[in-house]
Amino acid sequence: MTVHTVPCTAGLTDDLTRRALRLVLDRTTDMAESPLRVPLHYYRDPKITEVEESQILRRTPLAILPSARIPEPNDYVVRQVLNDSLLITRDRAGTAHVLLNYCRHRGAQPACGSGNATRFTCPYHAWTYRNTGELAGMPGKEGFTGIDRADYGLVELPSQERHGFIWAVLSADGAIDIDDHLGAMGPELAQLDYASYGYHDDREFVSEVSWKGALEAFAESYHFPFVHGQSLIGQNTVANTSTHDGFGRHHRMGFPFNWITNLDTDPAGDWNPLMNMGVIYWIYPNLILANSPVGVEVLDMLPAGAPTRCTVRHSWMSKIPATTDDQRAVYDTIYDQVHAAVRDEDFAMLPQCGEGVRQGQHDHMIIGRNEIGVQHMIKTFATELGIALD
Repeated sequence: MTVHTVPCTAGLTDDLTRRALRLVLDRTTDMAESPLRVPLHYYRDPKITEVEESQILRRTPLAILPSARIPEPNDYVVRQVLNDSLLITRDRAGTAHVLLNYCRHRGAQPACGSGNATRFTCPYHAWTYRNTGELAGMPGKEGFTGIDRADYGLVELPSQERHGFIWAVLSADGAIDIDDHLGAMGPELAQLDYASYGYHDDREFVSEVSWKGALEAFAESYHFPFVHGQSLIGQNTVANTSTHDGFGRHHRMGFPFNWITNLDTDPAGDWNPLMNMGVIYWIYPNLILANSPVGVEVLDMLPAGAPTRCTVRHSWMSKIPATTDDQRAVYDTIYDQVHAAVRDEDFAMLPQCGEGVRQGQHDHMIIGRNEIGVQHMIKTFATELGIALD
């Protein structure tokens, strides 16, 4: 293979498909300038993991929830993010809120699960909160003379709803500006219009691999024939071939489907990138958006108490929201297939990588030129963390 580098192709246009087709026909891929040596401590040093959580993951906007998960006024969901219990609500006016789900009296959790509610009552002493966070009621209020109820609402995190997601910064004293965070990636997400998608399902599990190593599995197709050879990913996608476009700290990968070569003999065919390749976005720091012709997989990976342990939350949204039981059954099948590929293929292999990182007595890993997306991830994090790379 030879180095194939081109200017960034912004937008999901025919030009992106033409680039991918040329790579397939030339039997090459977008590549980095040279292999990259990565010290093992990048993945396994607990001090680095602590800095990642405190300085990156708690200070950078994270996509906490797809908007379609709470589509109606007064809908809510409780989820764990970096061991924080978060209550994500949509108030009666349609505004989303991200609240710390801890009662201001003694710290118990007023909400659980998901549903539709205007108020939440703490199970310990029945302090009650509105879905906007305000403290609405406190039994035995004569025991709390002199306090201003307005000062004791649920703590609200900085949040914004944009491009089909509810984003938040996990530090109450932080600030959020999603347009600034996304930069040139913003118009890409706007074009995809995730806000119009239908939320279908989600599952979460823990894996014994670094959260950064988990992210890297979605930034190269080098492993496709070996890990996904028996599933649709391996059977439908050209191996070790991809476009790569950097958008600052974010990137977009294009993994061509086998049928893209039909366009070489039938140029009047459909050049829509989403019909001819798997389009996967990495939104710094922890979000993967894996697009297919029928929907999008939403994956977020976070550290889980150890450098080589992570949580994986895997959701799926359909491009056309389901309105019938038959549609929902079809989407069940699609989600079961894509989740099986993630859980039983990618995350069956990745814990072996985690063990190799923990136990390895070599001083570095080598990342190939053909793994340009992985290199981009590593270089981005290394810059943020002040880690020197060869």
